Formats: sequence, C-alpha cells, structure tokens
Amino acid sequence: MLAETICSAVSAAGLGIAAVTAYRKRFLTAARVVAYSLVPVGLVMTGVVGWLARTAFDPLAWAGFGVLALSVVLFLLTRAVERRRGRGKGAIRGGDADPVAPAASAPSLGRGSARASRPAAPPATTGSGSGSGDDFSDIEAILKKHGI
Repeated sequence: MLAETICSAVSAAGLGIAAVTAYRKRFLTAARVVAYSLVPVGLVMTGVVGWLARTAFDPLAWAGFGVLALSVVLFLLTRAVERRRGRGKGAIRGGDADPVAPAASAPSLGRGSARASRPAAPPATTGSGSGSGDDFSDIEAILKKHGI
C-alpha cells in the first residue's frame, strides 16, 4: 500500500513538472517527462510493484537469489581456471588437437619468396643531395602557383 502511494506521488510530481515545462514552450522535453512520470503508475497497475514488495521481504526468494549467484560464481570460476590451465574449447569437447594448425602460424610467401627475401631498395635521391627534394617539389609547385 505504501509503495503504491509513493509511486502515485512520484508520477503526480512528474506530471506537474511536465506541465511547467510545457508552459515554457518546451514540448518535446515535457513529453519526455510525461513518459518518465507514467512509468511508476504503470508498474503499480501491472502488479510489478506488489510482486517486488512481496519478493523483497521473502527469505525464500533471497535464498533463491543466493543460489543463483553461487551458480554464476562457480561457472565463472571454472571458466577462469580452465583458461589459466591453457585448455580452450577443444579441451572441453575432448579433442587434443590444437585448433590452429602449426603451419598456419608462418606467413605464406608464395611465388614471390625470392623478392621477399631481398631488402628494399633505398629511395632514389634527386639532384639536391638532401634526399628529400622530391618531397618538397610538389609543395613548391603549389606555392608558386598561388604566388607565394
């Protein structure tokens, strides 16, 4: 009974705030406030608040929540221990084979293996001697085009 009264008061206060907001010509915000303020009344009307009130004071329900929490902790603990030991999904299914083939870890070089073993050629330098003259020639051309 007390929970229903509190929910009704919260909803009434929310509707009052929505009315003030609508008076200030903020209709979208007022509609949002109305939506939020109708949630507690809807929960009371559907019986969710009564169910929560009965569940909150029921020791058997709390024991059930404790059993559920224990099962989740045990599940997560066994998963963590299993991963720490190095066994993955293959160990769970009973397969001893490694899920990734040993040859798959080496990169495939294919037909161009001779080219891949050679070091890359150094970049060609221009007549300026600094090696970066080619990089700035484009910038110089743009600046000259604009008269700078």
